[in-house]
Amino acid sequence: MNLSTKFLGIKMVNSLVLASGILGVTGSNLAAVCRDGCGAATTKSIWLKFHAGHANPTVLHLGNGNLINAVGLPHGGIEEARVEIESFRKLSKSPLFASIAGSRLEEYAATVEAVAKLKPDLIELNISCPNVEDEFGKPFACDVNLAAEATKLAKARCGKIPLAVKLSPNVANIAQIAKAVEAAGADAIVAINTVGPGMVIDIETAQPILANRVGGLSGPAVKPVAVKAVYDIYKAVKIPIIGVGGISSGRDAIEIMQAGATLVGVGSAVVDGGSEVFAKIAKEMEAWCKQHKIKNISEVIGLAHRS
Repeated sequence: MNLSTKFLGIKMVNSLVLASGILGVTGSNLAAVCRDGCGAATTKSIWLKFHAGHANPTVLHLGNGNLINAVGLPHGGIEEARVEIESFRKLSKSPLFASIAGSRLEEYAATVEAVAKLKPDLIELNISCPNVEDEFGKPFACDVNLAAEATKLAKARCGKIPLAVKLSPNVANIAQIAKAVEAAGADAIVAINTVGPGMVIDIETAQPILANRVGGLSGPAVKPVAVKAVYDIYKAVKIPIIGVGGISSGRDAIEIMQAGATLVGVGSAVVDGGSEVFAKIAKEMEAWCKQHKIKNISEVIGLAHRS
């Protein structure tokens, strides 16, 4: 059974990717996650200049592996990214994906240009974070024209590095937006970002617990939303998909691949399971494939569309 894959020309030992913002805060963290079994790691979202994020508390554990967070994409800016990416390259030969954040179209474009010089294997354009709306308004991923424009500007600045665009589930028609960013030059789609925003209230104080009041929901509860989004996007576009949302087992990974994902992003499961969760998921995927006489993991992609 062969779990190795090639994604947009990038060779990977398996189809699993560390999602942005989970354990990926330093180069050594990213390298350790790759050493523990993921096929590629994604950096936390990189800003051109320092961005503070939100005050604590920023993350709540809701039970059963589910989280609500309003971290707010804190980052030290492009020089911090340079240090961490160089650190990663000294420690690991695994593929590294760089997530990009911004508040304006021009800022996204400038950040992509700066990060491209650091030579990540792929640039992930994060236009869909739901917990920075208090700062910048609705994410660009919620508007088909703005999503396309952000993609077009980013594609013009990333050179030969593949561009993946991270979309939001908090829209009426995610497939329509996927088609728009594909037409604007995206090489891949990442689906989905967190669901929400949602809120948790402390009933003793009658106040929201998160300092930001609202945050994005992730974990097993959002997996059906992610699977449906990937399924719809797969029917609408020809470019590959990185499926993210609630993946914590090999069966979860197989399910979202059958919906149409080529790669599988894992995020919240790492919080409880540590980076060892990647080896666990890969082992379970391999066992399922052997049971079903699947010789190469690529055979699983889009199976739900072939009935």
